[in-house]
Amino acid sequence: MILYSMKELFLLAAAALVIDWIVGDPKWPTHPVIWIGRFIRWLERRLYQKRWKGNSAVLRGLGTVLALTTLSVSYMTIWGLVWAADAVHHWLGYAVSAWFISTTIAVKGLKDAAMQVFRPLVEGRLHNARKFVGYIVGRDTEHLNGREAARAAVETVAENTVDALVSPFLFAVIGGAPLAMLYRAVNTLDSMVGYRNEKYEYFGWFSARTDDVFNYIPARITGVMLTISARLDRRMSARDAYRSIRAFAHLHPSPNSGIPESAVAGALGIELGGLNHYLGVPSERARMGWPLRELDAQDILLSVRLLYLVSYLLFAGVIIGCFFVS
Repeated sequence: MILYSMKELFLLAAAALVIDWIVGDPKWPTHPVIWIGRFIRWLERRLYQKRWKGNSAVLRGLGTVLALTTLSVSYMTIWGLVWAADAVHHWLGYAVSAWFISTTIAVKGLKDAAMQVFRPLVEGRLHNARKFVGYIVGRDTEHLNGREAARAAVETVAENTVDALVSPFLFAVIGGAPLAMLYRAVNTLDSMVGYRNEKYEYFGWFSARTDDVFNYIPARITGVMLTISARLDRRMSARDAYRSIRAFAHLHPSPNSGIPESAVAGALGIELGGLNHYLGVPSERARMGWPLRELDAQDILLSVRLLYLVSYLLFAGVIIGCFFVS
C-alpha cells in the first residue's frame, strides 16, 4: 500500500482544493465520476432483471453486489494509478493524487451551476433560469416562479456543501485519493440508484444506506462549519444558523441533508423547503428556517459565499494542522 504521512495527506488535500478553486471540473480527460456512472449503468443492466421484480431479498442482494463491486473497482483503480505514478517518481505520485482528489471536490462546479441560475434570474429571463435549475434538481421546473427557482438553487448549494466539499475533503485527509474516490463512488451510486421508487426501493437500498453512513459525520461537521462561516459575514446570523439546525434538521427525510439546508436557511434568515412537484405529483418538503424576509436571487450568491467560506476554513485547518502532525 502507498503510505503517505498525515502531513502529506493534509498537503495533498489542500493542493486539491486549490486546483478545484482554479480549474473546477475537468472537461478533458473525461471526469472520473462519469466513468464511475458508466460502470454503474453497465453493471446494473447485467444485475437487474425484471424476473426479480417483487423479490426484495434477491434485489437487495444484487444491489449490494452492484455497490460493493463499484466501490472496490473505484478504490483499486485509483490506488493502482497512484501507485504506478509514485513508482515512476514520488512527486508524480503527489501530482496524480492531488489531481484525482480535486476531481472529487466540486466547489467551483457547484458555484458555476448556481450562477447559471442566478444570472438569468436577475436579468428577467425566467425561462433560462428554469432550464438551468432542471440541470441540478430532480423536481419539475417548467412552472417555477423566480422565488422557487432561487430556492432550488440555494437548496442545491446547501445540500451539496456536504457531498461536493466537506465529505470528499475529509476522506482525502484520511486516506488520500483512493478513499476520496471511493466516497465519490458512494455518492454517485446514491444519486443513480438510491431512490425509494418501484424499481430501486430494494435494488438501491444498500447504496442509499451506504451514502447515509458515509455522510453522517461530515454532515454534522458541515453544520458546525456553516455556523462558523456565518459568523464571518455580517450579512448572516451564526446564532440563527445554529438554532435552525436544532429546530428543523430532523424534519428532513434524509438523516444528513437537513443539517446543511437548515443551517443555510437560518444563516440567511429565509425559509427553505415547501411544495415541490415531481412528474406532476405535488410533494410537500419540510420547511426549514424562519422567513424573516422574502427569499430572492441574491440568496444564491450568499449560499455560494457560505460554500466558499467553508472551503477556506477547511484549507486553513489542514495548513495549520501541518504544524502539529508528521
